[in-house]
Amino acid sequence: MSEGPGIKRGFREPGDKPKRFYKQVDVAAGDAGFQVKLDNRSVRTPGGVVLSLPTRALAEQIAEEWSGQGEILDLVSMHATRLANTAIDAVPQAREATAASVAHFAASDLVCYFAKAPAGLVRRQAETWEPILARAEQDLGLSFVRAGGIVHQTQPQATLDKVKALALALDDFRLAALAFSTALYGSAVLGLAALNGWLGAEAAFDASRLDEAWQEEQWGVDAEAAERTARLRAEAQMLERWLAALA
Repeated sequence: MSEGPGIKRGFREPGDKPKRFYKQVDVAAGDAGFQVKLDNRSVRTPGGVVLSLPTRALAEQIAEEWSGQGEILDLVSMHATRLANTAIDAVPQAREATAASVAHFAASDLVCYFAKAPAGLVRRQAETWEPILARAEQDLGLSFVRAGGIVHQTQPQATLDKVKALALALDDFRLAALAFSTALYGSAVLGLAALNGWLGAEAAFDASRLDEAWQEEQWGVDAEAAERTARLRAEAQMLERWLAALA
């Protein structure tokens, strides 16, 4: 079997970004899923494993990232490819730690900390977050204690244990997505909401930044903050397609 394409050697100097080394991008069914082919050679992860995806839709999403590259490969922008690399190379050897990281966010979950003022923000948080917290309790048995302000509120250990157990029950691709989304949102609850389809991943991102959006409405949008929001939103949009592809 010929070695799949790599980006570590052969066509770049140290410190340079890798140049595009392929013309054609395709998706093909393999023995263990679907593969992305670059000039008929299978893409491999940084760990040297063939990038095999569980669904054709997910492989097509990743293939689009490779197709969309210009003369120079912008690896940082290839969010789906990077997440797939994580799911294949990292998660299988660190499932316990990955699930624990999700539970860690649940211990101080963003959507449990409600503002005390102003009234408009208080109302917006209640209208957006309370239904999600109620759904988490109803569907998943996760009971969270709400807090007013930013003083830390201890959550029930049973809830944190259940969050970790739910994470561990997922396959590697969904667990990678949950850990990614939880860190993106600062909220295990929103990550679970996106994973279970209660909210789209982009809508969950909007729910995670209610405070920032409120401040922008009052004082205007800072250019640097807007650039950061756009970058994070692109990750949320990738995640929405990723979860739909797995479904």
